[in-house]
Amino acid sequence: MPRTYLKKAPLHSRSDDTKTQEIVRGILDDIEAGGDAAALKYAAKFDNYDGEVLLSDEMIKAASALVPEQLRKDIEFSHANVKKFAEAQKATLKDIEVEIIPGLVAGQKSIPVNAAGCYIPGGRYSHIASAIMTVTTAKVAGCKNIIACSPPRPGVGINPAIIYAAHVCGADKILAMGGVQGVAAMTFGLFGLPKANILVGPGNQFVAEAKRMLFGRVGIDMIAGPTDSLVLADKTADPMIVAADLVGQAEHGYNSPVWLITDDQELAEEVMKLVPTLIDALPELNRENATAAWRDYAEVIVCETREDMAACSDEYAPEHLTVQADDLPWWKERLSCYGSLFLGEETTVAFGDKASGTNHVLPTSGAANYTGGLSVHKYMKIVTWQQATQDGAKPIAEATARISRLEGMEGHARTADIRLKKYFPNEDFVLSLEE
Repeated sequence: MPRTYLKKAPLHSRSDDTKTQEIVRGILDDIEAGGDAAALKYAAKFDNYDGEVLLSDEMIKAASALVPEQLRKDIEFSHANVKKFAEAQKATLKDIEVEIIPGLVAGQKSIPVNAAGCYIPGGRYSHIASAIMTVTTAKVAGCKNIIACSPPRPGVGINPAIIYAAHVCGADKILAMGGVQGVAAMTFGLFGLPKANILVGPGNQFVAEAKRMLFGRVGIDMIAGPTDSLVLADKTADPMIVAADLVGQAEHGYNSPVWLITDDQELAEEVMKLVPTLIDALPELNRENATAAWRDYAEVIVCETREDMAACSDEYAPEHLTVQADDLPWWKERLSCYGSLFLGEETTVAFGDKASGTNHVLPTSGAANYTGGLSVHKYMKIVTWQQATQDGAKPIAEATARISRLEGMEGHARTADIRLKKYFPNEDFVLSLEE
């Protein structure tokens, strides 16, 4: 069906940044070779910080005392919600066992990774909520070692609210180090830390590139790009709320796409009038980000039917998807590609970002086509096991020997042969398809 673009983004994707890749590779190689001293060198250079990098209990206590009481209560409220949702998610992972054939039992077991490295941005914005989202889920998953890492501010250190949030949510160690050097420190096990098995949390392009390069040596939550958000709205939507939600996400960064898909052109035109006014009312830095994001990456699309709206949304596979339209159950059932779904104007992306309980570390750049966001499942290894009686092993061994020989894998076949000869010495077996 035809779609009308009332606003088309002149910029659609980022080009490969080979310069960033070169910089990150050089830093990672240098730190892996140079250890603690090299990491401290980069901390002094990029963080402009020469204080203690591993926070002591006394430092955590002192920082926590600086956090206003209401903010502490808000952090605790958010933590409780995220913890409750994460515990419910974990409950869906059950150890199982099943008898495949008589005498052969196989099973599944969920095991948390030993060490999780949680990166918490603290530069332009102090991401208190990221501490809650990453550390809480690792704790609920059962990770024995949780390292929270956040960039310190020159001469000051980590934002006290981030320290308090990480501590309350269960971080075992808090590392005052940002950027590639912080990611490297967790990965390589510097400063006496256990080597991280998984790296999670958002970050700038250097952090994202470091995680991408290290993937394989460690697990990662995802390869993240700029945050994005899409609103589906029909004639029942409030144009002001739609516009506010678009602007609220555009302030993330100059390259953060926001999209509106609707079947009501009048609504679309009204939203397009309201957005610039709402952007102009933002503080300076937020205004600069939102202005660039709206100008260069935003799109407004008018579809003929709600089915085409849903299909268009699935093509974008947004990180955040908001539905402000009639018949919410239909949308919930129909939509299939998104990181997190917000149904009705009574909820908004910011709720999920900060306090409602679902995780805000989500797939970007279309990755919602094949993956979901951060959850306790990301920290869990789903492993399998099996155990057999001698009689149960018999038909498995016979089939294994024949399949292995057909594949040309004689050593595999003989591991089956030796068991058959030991357990059933008086029987003859056909262990090759040629026999």
